Amino acid sequence: MNFLKGHPKVERVNHPSLPGSVAHDLYQRYFPRGASSIFTFEVKGGAAEARAVIDRLHIFSLLANVADVKSLAIHPASTTHAQLNDEELSASGIHPNTVRLSIGIEHIDDILNDLEQALEG
Repeated sequence: MNFLKGHPKVERVNHPSLPGSVAHDLYQRYFPRGASSIFTFEVKGGAAEARAVIDRLHIFSLLANVADVKSLAIHPASTTHAQLNDEELSASGIHPNTVRLSIGIEHIDDILNDLEQALEG
């Protein structure tokens, strides 16, 4: 997450472990040792930029599953949450530029390199 938080092409990273998250206090109470490698981030731009980043990923599979052993990526606004209108998407914290990742067991250097090349296009 730190890699994405500092990336110039990333607008925001969303995970309850991050200070400022509305669920941060609950996260600290219920997961004192940490939890979940599933999070979202928002690509600078819109839906087209988010989908382009996903399309350029090599290690990540495009799947709606979560918590798999392999790394996964998806564009929630056009897949898992496509039935919601714009207001409902926004209330759910999903925007046209949101990408959801589920980090698997691949080596962290490979994951970061894949994200870097996908963001840089």
